Amino acid sequence: MLKPGSTIGILGGGQLGRMLAIAAAQMGYRCIAYSPEKEIVAADVCADIFRNKWDDAQAMAAFGQACDVVTWEFENVPVAPLGALGELLVPNARALETAQDRLNEKRFVEGLGGKPAPYATVDNRADLTAAIERIGTPGILKTRGEGYDGKGQWRIQSAYEAEGIAIPDTPAIYEGFIEFEAEFSVILARGQDGEMVFWDSTHNVHDGGMLATSTLPAPDIVTAQVGEARDLARQVADALRYVGVLTLEFFATGNGPVFNEMAPRVHNSGHWTIEGAATSQFANHIRAICGLPLGDTRTIAPGMVMRNIVGKDANTAHSALSDPATQLHLYGKARATDGRKMGHTTALTFD
Repeated sequence: MLKPGSTIGILGGGQLGRMLAIAAAQMGYRCIAYSPEKEIVAADVCADIFRNKWDDAQAMAAFGQACDVVTWEFENVPVAPLGALGELLVPNARALETAQDRLNEKRFVEGLGGKPAPYATVDNRADLTAAIERIGTPGILKTRGEGYDGKGQWRIQSAYEAEGIAIPDTPAIYEGFIEFEAEFSVILARGQDGEMVFWDSTHNVHDGGMLATSTLPAPDIVTAQVGEARDLARQVADALRYVGVLTLEFFATGNGPVFNEMAPRVHNSGHWTIEGAATSQFANHIRAICGLPLGDTRTIAPGMVMRNIVGKDANTAHSALSDPATQLHLYGKARATDGRKMGHTTALTFD
């Protein structure tokens, strides 16, 4: 159990790292971040920043020496350089390795009894043609790594349309389209002793591949399928010997929950927990990696809507505060470009 005043290292300097550092500071911990990015919004709330490349072994080792534990805020951190961190790294690197490759992720979840959408590997045009012949259209061609918020994805409506798509020069995967009634996520925290807690599952709505809103209460079909989805998430966390917050995304269908993807980290669809749960996802992640008991995850209001603030909408974001039930979170990003997450609002309802 880490004592107050201990140093937590965060790999990555984006908004998730920022919110992790805020939660850690409230518990008396000091945070430092490691990121090669020019803009590190976590710097506003971190005691120090290591602005180095991921493959700088000397810098990574020095970062580890300055920390009592190290975690990450996004899953695209290269795994190889993290060997310098040894047992300081929590969760372990296997979770990153699994989530960074969509093919490995799907096979891993299938091995635990999970049900993903039909898929096929695509390394060239012949593979794509064969995948479409077997799975059909519509479907989605995705890079196996690096994709998030709809990036690295191409929706394909027909075999004819596929002929005009340039095959990415990295390994890819083709997924058949799933007819679903709702999307939802299962977010859990697992402690060092294996204890596990879950937050209520929100109804997630996406716009252009990016999460737009997360809402509670969720539709009945989501509520009916959460138990089965949690069972799978529990198996995933135990199999990975995971410590911290883990997210699995699902489609609610007429045939039960279909696994979409896994995020071994705090998640956008869990931002509502800052105001809407007894213990937020950020606070429980810090608790878990520091060896503390996990906090109560119950929802504290009958209703809630979390909305992402994207691009230039940030320029008028303060207008949301005209509603006294709305809480505003801006991430401190300087450039409000199209498709960039700039913040979020959370509105609780008690009626």
